Parts: sequence; C-alpha cells; structure tokens
Amino acid sequence: MNETPLESWQQAKNCLPPWGKAPLADPPTSRSWRSLIGPGIVMMGIQIGGGEWLFGPEITARFGGGLMWLATIAIVLQVFYNMEVGRYALFCGEPIFTGFLRTRPGPFFWVPFFVLLSLGAIIPGLAFHAASVIASLYLDRPPEEGDRSFVLLIGYFCLIAAFVPVLFGGKVYNTLQAIMSAKIIGVLGFCLVAALLLVSPSHWWDVFSGFLRLGSLPSPEAAEGQQLVNVFSFWWSEGRLPQIGLAEVAVIGAFVGFAGGGGLGNSMYSNYVRDKGWGMGLEVGAIPSAIGGKNITLSHLGKVFDMTQENMQRWRGWWKVIIVDQVLIWAPGCIVGMALPALLSLQFAQHSSLFEPLRQSAPASVQVAADPMPRSAPPRATPALTDDEASEPEAKADRFGWANAVITADGMRHAPQFSPALARLLWIAMLLMGLLVLLPSQISVVDDVSRRWTDVIWSASSRVRDKMEQHQVKFIYYTLCGSYFLWCMLSLYLFGVYGTPRLMTLVIANLGNLALGLTSLHVLHVNCRLLPPPMRPRWFQRIGLVLCAFFYLGLAGLVFVQKQLPMIRDMLGG
Repeated sequence: MNETPLESWQQAKNCLPPWGKAPLADPPTSRSWRSLIGPGIVMMGIQIGGGEWLFGPEITARFGGGLMWLATIAIVLQVFYNMEVGRYALFCGEPIFTGFLRTRPGPFFWVPFFVLLSLGAIIPGLAFHAASVIASLYLDRPPEEGDRSFVLLIGYFCLIAAFVPVLFGGKVYNTLQAIMSAKIIGVLGFCLVAALLLVSPSHWWDVFSGFLRLGSLPSPEAAEGQQLVNVFSFWWSEGRLPQIGLAEVAVIGAFVGFAGGGGLGNSMYSNYVRDKGWGMGLEVGAIPSAIGGKNITLSHLGKVFDMTQENMQRWRGWWKVIIVDQVLIWAPGCIVGMALPALLSLQFAQHSSLFEPLRQSAPASVQVAADPMPRSAPPRATPALTDDEASEPEAKADRFGWANAVITADGMRHAPQFSPALARLLWIAMLLMGLLVLLPSQISVVDDVSRRWTDVIWSASSRVRDKMEQHQVKFIYYTLCGSYFLWCMLSLYLFGVYGTPRLMTLVIANLGNLALGLTSLHVLHVNCRLLPPPMRPRWFQRIGLVLCAFFYLGLAGLVFVQKQLPMIRDMLGG
C-alpha cells in the first residue's frame, strides 16, 4: 500500500484533542545552509558558560581536568534526549510538554507535577551572578559581604535587562537566535584566542584528556599529592572498588548539571524546532513577540501528515537535519564551550585570593601549576588576605560565595607573568565575557519559563482553545513574563538578603538533575506510544534515554543522601 491513514494508530484517545492534518514540507538542502542554523545554536548559546564560569574554577582547583569526563557523559546523554524531543516536534509541531500532557493521568496531574520540577528555574541565579560581575567592574575588585546591598540593587537592573529583549524580533525565537549567536562568537572567540596565547600546553592536555578519563573520581585512597583515583584501574590492581569521596557531591552535581544543558531547559529544544519551522512546525506556527510579531500565529494543537512514501522520504530528510544539528553542531559546541573556560580557570584562578579556601584543599599537583609562559614583568605575589580573612576561614568562603563568576578574571589580574597594564586589561575583558555569558543565559531562562507554561495553557485549557484566536498567544506569553518578573524580584530579594549567588546556582543545578532524569523516561513513553511505529525511537535511542534517566536521577539521589538527608534528620531530631 502507498498510504496508511494516521487514524489507524494515532487517533486513539489520549488526554487532549486529536491532531489536525497538514502536508509535510520538504527539508532544507545543504545549499540552503542558513536553514540548518537554528535550534542547536540557540541551545548551545543558552548553555555555554554558566557552569564553566561558576563551577569550573572550583572543580579545576581541586581536580584539574580530571572530572571533565563527567561532562562528556552528560553531553552524550543529552544528545539522545534532545533528539527525541526534537523527534516529537518534527512529527506533530507540538513541544514535548504538550506531549506530556497527552499521557495519562492527564493535565490535572502533570501540570502541578511539572510546577514542582520547575522550581529551580524560578530562581534568577544567573542575574545575581551577572550583578556580581558588574559590581566587580565598578568596584575594581570582587564583591564581598559588605557589598550585598549594592550587588542586590544591580541584580534588579540585570533582571529588567533580561526581560526587555523578548519584546522584540517578530518571533521570540528570532531574538534568541540573534542573541545566542552573538554570545557564541564573542565568548568562544575570546576564550580561544586567550587560551592559545596564555595557557600552557600541560593544561591543554589536562583538560582535553580529562574528557576521556572515564572513571576518575575523588577518593581518600588516591595516591599522594592527588585527589582522584580511576575506579577501573584501582579495581584491576586491588581487586576491589575504592572509597569514593562524596563531600563535594553538590558542587560536582552542579558542574554536571550545567554541562551541556540540564534540567527542563533541554525540553525547550522541541519548542525551538517548532518555532524555527522545522518539520510540522512550519504548519503549527510560533510565539510572536510583543513588537514586530503582528502576522505570526500559533495553533493550539499540533498537526500531522499522512504516511505516504513521499512523506516518509521527507521525514527521513528532516531527521537528518536533527542529527546534524545535534551531533555536528550542538554537542561539539558544548565540548568546546566547557573546555575553553576550564583552560583559563585552570591557568589563572590559582592566582586569586578568592581561591584560598579551595587552594588549601587542592592536591599539590593542582595548587602550584607550572607556568611556562614568558614573563613580561617581574613576578607579583598573589594578593594577600587581610588579617581577618587569614584568621577566619568562614570569611574566605563567604567571599568565594559572592564572587564565583569573577575568580578567573581576578586570577588574570594578579597573574605574575603580566605587566600591570596588561593584567588590568585582561581583568576587564574577562569580566565583560562573564557578563556576556551570564546575562543572555538569564534571558533564555525568562523565555524558557514563560514559553513552557504558555504552551501548557495554550494546549491544555479547553477554555483557551475555544475562546482565544491563534494570533493571541502572545497575551498569555507576556502575562506569564510579567508574573515571572514579579516573582524573580521577590526571589532575588530573598536570596539577596539571606543567601549568596553561589547558593542560588547550586540549588538550580541540582534540582535540574532531578527534572532531566524524570522527564527522560516520560519522553521515552510519549515517543513510543503516540508516534507511529516507523517514527518511534530505535532500540539504541531508547537505551540512551534510559541511561540519561539513571545518570541524572542517580546524581540527584547522591546529592539528596549526602546533603539534604542529614539536614532533615537534624531537623527531626531537634
């Protein structure tokens, strides 16, 4: 037979109305290369830099490049996740969250469930870190506890700056693509040039070999002068597994949580596939911006195509687009985006006095890194701590918590091989790169939260489906934007008064690990049940999703057992 009607498989009842029908457009060819630049670039721009700028220095201080292999696993597993949510959007033009709502027990269960999983995203940690970067530029030093009110005030302005760009661009997606493309060119370009000119070959080897150093973990049984042991080689030589050090599991969990993407942010790939107009997204539409999006509409529900031989050939072409976007653009970009900031932090963060709490716990091989770079000026000592700081470890840790995002820049400013003029120039340039990393990523979080719940309301609410026209989706989007803005102001105040930027980011990343693990299994269920058999994931793709779930849920479980469970016991015991 040349045609199999979709009704024979997909019109089985689920928890939302059935899909409509529309033709499947031809996929782009290699000649139309601009059509291939899209969701992967946006995702890469969103995800580059946050973890590396915030937790890279902390990780490299203790372990050098030895834990980068965890980033390799995280990125590979997220490729499987991204491709599967992209598969769903290609087929019906709906984001994966709408697919979640189609499954039992239905929207009344899944909406509050995903509200809980979204708690990490409602904390504006990146804006708070961006504020600490701007404060460093103004104060000409890293901020500390005494600057709390000043950093908090700047944080409010950073939040306002993060909400303004989503008002423009026709499609909100178009604005994100432009911002993230500029971020990628600026940040990776600067880091590449700086790393080539300033970073020693030994650090290049340490970081890039670390991506393949599978099984290296913190252990009290590591060799003298080291903190890592390879569990496989240890088992081979000793006949048993080594003890694993879990004291810093929350920091490691946050590092992995920010590697590539993480959390519910990965599910946004399906939204970007739709808004880019790939596959059936072309027939469904996109979310228009408040200014310039007059003629852009969005269907309440997705549309699917008949499984003719011609359409199946087009489908295979579109699937190749997803493969190129993820395997050849997103994944390599994330590896480079992890490596380059790590190189700079490994080379220079050791020269910052902010690093003292970490320097004391780092092995000798990491504490004093050889620096074969030519010296243009006499050595200058690493800045000394004040008497109070030297006598109070908590004060040092407090400074570190406020200045996570500026440690590498501070290290550059005090690196002994640079003249004072060059050191100051690098200090300013690195702070500006940090701002270019953090503020666009906060913009993406604004869109992420508003977009996710816009799609939920737009598709799941029968009243909205019946009463609102397709061009009116922006009213829901910007109402949610405004509500989210007010919440962020309150959240920023609470963390600004009672916490630190570092604490905010630790919470966000580790909650994200739980969300990514749980939704991996849900994506597998959706694609294996709602899609027609020829388009369902193959066996190895299903295994990839299951491994993604186990990896992130296992990491979230370790953090809970090591960090949260003792706190709960203490509270109950008290």
